[in-house]
Amino acid sequence: MRTLYVSDLDGTLLQSSARTSQYTNNTINALIEKGMLFSYATARSYLTACKVTAGLRTDIPLVVYNGAALVDGGDGTPMLKNFFGAEIGEVLEDLYANGVFPIVYAFLEGREVFSYIPSKCTPGLVTFLDSRKGDQRTHPVEDEEALGRGEIFYLTCIDSKEKLEPLYEKYKDRYHCVFQTELYTREQWLEIMPLEASKSHAIEQLKKQLGCDRLVVFGDGRNDMDMFEAADECYAVENAVPELKAMATAVIGSNDGDGVARWLEQNWQG
Repeated sequence: MRTLYVSDLDGTLLQSSARTSQYTNNTINALIEKGMLFSYATARSYLTACKVTAGLRTDIPLVVYNGAALVDGGDGTPMLKNFFGAEIGEVLEDLYANGVFPIVYAFLEGREVFSYIPSKCTPGLVTFLDSRKGDQRTHPVEDEEALGRGEIFYLTCIDSKEKLEPLYEKYKDRYHCVFQTELYTREQWLEIMPLEASKSHAIEQLKKQLGCDRLVVFGDGRNDMDMFEAADECYAVENAVPELKAMATAVIGSNDGDGVARWLEQNWQG
């Protein structure tokens, strides 16, 4: 039986420092060397995920942007793209009308960018952008028309719960939406992706590609629920939200206690 192991990053594989520990890297790398098929599924981009997992082997494809893309583990080349169609223009107009100006992730002239209007940024957006200083994808624009250019695949809104919750309720059945408080800054986020863009969908594609017949996953947040539903076994770290713990096969050690790596060390069998 061929098993694929997939972990969320923030709050799960990453410690509170937003990095994988040396212990986690060493343990998982040693198991990969013995034949374990291990990947991660994250809301992060390939670029930022690589930074926070520096030292961790990524021999097989990775799920990024909450499933909007499946990318090569070596160089980040997209292998599966789940993009919006022209209808995203109407969603953007609706967001603007409600005073919400998102970060728009897209491929523009063959290059991945995240666009934003500096004059419209909330304090939460400013905090996020400050954490991405030097990122080659940074693309400030002057107006709404420029914000909507390119092949769009991901929207990130960081604003008040009062402004974002009605939009979440409006679009949650039409698109894949994640409405949650960000783990580190405690800001309210609303992420909007194509309906087929989900961790579970991208993981299923990876599972087929690798010829696996079993899936074991690890997570901590509400945006991990879909991959928990798709898994044969699913493990919530001790610091996970109660809703995810209720779905889990079992609760394991916390992210700061290297819970995923310790479980794999004790339970993986080659």
